[in-house]
Amino acid sequence: MNPGAMPSPAKPDARGVRRVEFRALGTTCVIQFRMDDEKTALCFLADALGWVERFEEKFSRFRASSLVTKINDAAGKGPVAVDAEMNEMLDLADKLYRLTDGILDPTMLPLLKLWDWKTVHTSLPEQPLIDKTRTLTGWDKVERRNGAVYLPIEGMGLDFGGFGKEYAVDQVVAIARGYGIVDALVDFGRDIYGMGGNGMHPFWHVGLEDGMNPGTCWGGVAIVDFALCTSGDYARRFEHRGIRYGHILDPRTGWPVANGMRAASVCAPSCLQAGIYSTTVFVLGRSAGLAFANCAPGVDASAQDEKGIEQTPGFVRRQVRAA
Repeated sequence: MNPGAMPSPAKPDARGVRRVEFRALGTTCVIQFRMDDEKTALCFLADALGWVERFEEKFSRFRASSLVTKINDAAGKGPVAVDAEMNEMLDLADKLYRLTDGILDPTMLPLLKLWDWKTVHTSLPEQPLIDKTRTLTGWDKVERRNGAVYLPIEGMGLDFGGFGKEYAVDQVVAIARGYGIVDALVDFGRDIYGMGGNGMHPFWHVGLEDGMNPGTCWGGVAIVDFALCTSGDYARRFEHRGIRYGHILDPRTGWPVANGMRAASVCAPSCLQAGIYSTTVFVLGRSAGLAFANCAPGVDASAQDEKGIEQTPGFVRRQVRAA
């Protein structure tokens, strides 16, 4: 986002909700919150958007001056000094890699570039090239030393896009709580956390997009003090010879996920947790994915594939609440 173009808080609507929309983290971001005092509302937004800008400046691979870009540019050349904040992000990346058994791999950047969904693909990458590119991935290859990190093979690269937006949502929620805000909905590219209610109900009602019929919803969830994240191949994708190829890649094959899944939605105590599980459920597929989600306390999931929609018992209960 442009730090000099901070949006001002909209006047409260009939429910007392202020709504601010901006571009950041490669997506459309929306913050809705209830705060009567104009000065406090402005201070909250300044802190929240300032945090997002600083986060992008350090961790975005699309910023030429970011620390992530410096680490990637030094791949195969030498280690790069990192600060405590980057060390914390690398620790988190390691934890999530272990938790998902390698499904969430921050070193997938070479494959993401190979399969860039924004590019017009007149042909698909050939298997030998995919196999060669896979040799540049693998979190276990990353070398970490005291105050430094090193990508040992030229062409390797880090990308925190698999959990960066979700992490940012949780941080903005924490900032809101610090300002005494009780009612808020933070939505960064459909990675969502809801606090309190929307001024009309003691919750926020969020629709669940139909992966088979994008633009329509198959249901809705009543969110109050938890997160909802959805992973799918219906928005960010390209088509080649009538076949859909989504932006989510399977690190075990080097190909876009091709297990019949269309969408996976997860409710969890934090947006980071919801995002990690929604991606993992999507990659693992309906049966294995829901079994994985069922093992986590407080995590409820739904999986939609070409055969239909299946939900964990907890997710069904949330559906009843939203009715």
